[in-house]
Amino acid sequence: MMDIKHITDLIDKLEQTHALTRDEWIALIQERTPDAAEYLFERAREVRIRHYGHDIYIRGLIEFTNYCRNDCYYCGIRKSNKNALRYRLSEEDILSCCEAGYRLGFRTFVLQGGEDGYFTDERLAHVVSKIRTRWPDCAITLSVGERSYEGYQMLFDAGANRYLLRHETYDSDHYARLHPPALSADHRQKCLWNLKKIGYQVGTGFMVGSPGQTCENLADDMLFLTELNPQMVGIGPFVPHHDTPFGKYASGTVELTTYMLGLIRLLIPKALLPSTTALGTIAPDGRERGILAGANVVMPNLSPARVRKKYLLYDNKICTGDEAAESVRNLTQKMEAIGYHITAARGDSLNM
Repeated sequence: MMDIKHITDLIDKLEQTHALTRDEWIALIQERTPDAAEYLFERAREVRIRHYGHDIYIRGLIEFTNYCRNDCYYCGIRKSNKNALRYRLSEEDILSCCEAGYRLGFRTFVLQGGEDGYFTDERLAHVVSKIRTRWPDCAITLSVGERSYEGYQMLFDAGANRYLLRHETYDSDHYARLHPPALSADHRQKCLWNLKKIGYQVGTGFMVGSPGQTCENLADDMLFLTELNPQMVGIGPFVPHHDTPFGKYASGTVELTTYMLGLIRLLIPKALLPSTTALGTIAPDGRERGILAGANVVMPNLSPARVRKKYLLYDNKICTGDEAAESVRNLTQKMEAIGYHITAARGDSLNM
C-alpha cells in the first residue's frame, strides 16, 4: 500500500510532465484515497482555471435518431432491444432545435445518434450543410459512430468541426467483452486517427466501471489518451440498462469517475472535459462534482421533449421534460452556486 506522499508525488509528476508509465498509472488509480483525490481536484481546478477561467461551456445536444445497426451489450438502443421506442427526427425538426438553441445562446450544436442506416453520409451532410449555412458562427459536433474515411471527409467538407467517438476501452479483450464480434477496438481507434488526419477537433473517452474493467484497463486508456492527444475527452460512469445483457450489473461510481476526470485534466491541461449526464444520473450533484474535479463543459438537451425519454442508452437517464430554456436556467443556477458561470461562447478547445 502506497502512502499519501507517494500518490501526491505521482500527481505532481503528472502535472509537470503530462506523462506516466503504465505501472505509475496503475498505482495512481489503484492506491487512491479520499485525501489523494482532494489533492488531485485542487490541482485540476487550478489547471482548468489557468486555461479556461471559471467559464463553463454549454453544448446543445440534439439526439436525432435512436435507430442503431449495432448490438453493443451495454446500450439501451442496441438493435436487438425490441422494447426500444424508435424515432428519427426530420431535417426540419433538427433545424428547429438549432433555431431554439441559438436564441438561448448556444453556439455549439451536438448531433448525436445511433448508427442509423437511414442517415447516409449524403443525407447527414445535407443536414450539416444547412446548419452551417444558417448559423455560420456556430460549431457543429457530430457523434454518430464509426464511418468510412470518405464519409468523415464528406461531413467535414459539409461544415462539421468536431467529432465525438468514445473508444470505450482500449484493451481489445475488454472491448470484446462489451461488444459483439463485428466490432473491434482496433477499428474504433483507427476511426479516431482518421478523424484527426482529416482535421476535426476530436473527442474520445471511456466508460468508468464497465463490466470487467480493471485498473490496468484504465491505465491503458490513459496511455491511449497520451498518444492520441485529443481536443476533448468525455468519460462517464457505466450505468446499466435493464434490456441489455448487463442489466443487473452495478453502476460505475461518482468517486472513480471524478478521480479519472481530475487525472485527465492534468494529463491534457487544455482539453475540453464534459461533466456528463450519466454523472448527474447516478448522483444528484454528480455534474457539479464533475466540474469541481476539472471538467468545463455541460450538454443540455435541445431535443424535442417528446423524444427525450426514448433516447435511453441506460436506465434512469435525466429526462426532466423541461423546456431547453428552463434547463439552461437551472444549470446556470447550479454552476453559479459552486463558483462557475455558463458562457455562450463556442468554446473551442485550446489543445490544438
